Amino acid sequence: MLLDYIKVFIVGGLICLIAQVMMDYFKMQTPYVMVTYVSLGAALTFLGVYEPLVKFGQAGATVPIIGFGYSLAKGVIKGIGTDGLLGVFTGGISATAGGVAAAIFFGYIISVIFNPKAKP
Repeated sequence: MLLDYIKVFIVGGLICLIAQVMMDYFKMQTPYVMVTYVSLGAALTFLGVYEPLVKFGQAGATVPIIGFGYSLAKGVIKGIGTDGLLGVFTGGISATAGGVAAAIFFGYIISVIFNPKAKP
């Protein structure tokens, strides 16, 4: 049990460390890092490289934004298996719909509760 927590911490920490290096040393802005990670998660999933990392690191590999790309790709793969070519367009959406809906809902609730202020 403790070993699982350590593996999750190490994998998630390395993913975040790589993102921080991209921002600090390569001066990449946050949106570019996010798009890179989502694209990389999808690409590595299609190549079969990311699945072993998910099995090893569990939530450490699926919770960061790269895990969203993984979820999209897994949905597309499943969609192609069930719906054929149409699954390319519907698989990723159906696989990530719950997370996207939760993000929109909770983002709205937080914006109602708190008064956002623009940075000067």
